[in-house]
Amino acid sequence: MNRTKKITLKHMSKLKKANAKLQNSNKPKYISKAERERLAALEVADTGRIDSE
Repeated sequence: MNRTKKITLKHMSKLKKANAKLQNSNKPKYISKAERERLAALEVADTGRIDSE
């Protein structure tokens, strides 16, 4: 592989990586199992507090 092709490939790969970072994903952010359980417990506590009032 000649020198200019190597340089071009490196440059193109950097551009592809930069463009990939700019793209927004429709995938929701990952929430750990422990965090989901904590949020569910808080939600149950909130509904219990509202019902008692």
